[in-house]
Amino acid sequence: MLFITSNEGKFREAKEVAKKFSIELKWLKMEYEEFQGNSLEEIALKSARELSKEIKEPFFIEDSGLFIESLNGFPGPYSSYVFKTIGNKGILKLMEGVQNRKAYFKAVIAFFDGKEIKIFDGIVYGEISTEIRGDKGFGFDPIFLYGDKTFAEMGEEKNSVSHRRKALEKFFSYLKSTSEP
Repeated sequence: MLFITSNEGKFREAKEVAKKFSIELKWLKMEYEEFQGNSLEEIALKSARELSKEIKEPFFIEDSGLFIESLNGFPGPYSSYVFKTIGNKGILKLMEGVQNRKAYFKAVIAFFDGKEIKIFDGIVYGEISTEIRGDKGFGFDPIFLYGDKTFAEMGEEKNSVSHRRKALEKFFSYLKSTSEP
């Protein structure tokens, strides 16, 4: 199975989950246009459609976002852009004095089977910390609290509960169910 991503961390996480399903992943390290849209599903679908014009074999891509309840789901599908522009410090500034810190990470997988595209998702709930904590992980991991630790403080433990893992498990379960007689 071909996973298209430029992010080595995402590929390593996916490869670990795939092993449990006896699925071998190949990595196509490639930048591709991530369209803007109102949902992760819409963005992943558009990106997969464009990629399917070039790549004819089955593949999947993954897109993720951080959704903060008190900010009406912001940054959501704009998470990558928001991280690049204001980062964790900017989100914490926006959250100063805010009591409701509930948030969730969502991952969406778009799978092109050679003919059509199917979507799988995974969500993990937590909250926004009041400070940057931990040095593992990437993106918003240092401000996303899961229990009493941020994702960045959890290290490899994060991979066992992550939104990406949940989406990957749904996807790989689907692949196994459709490939067995």
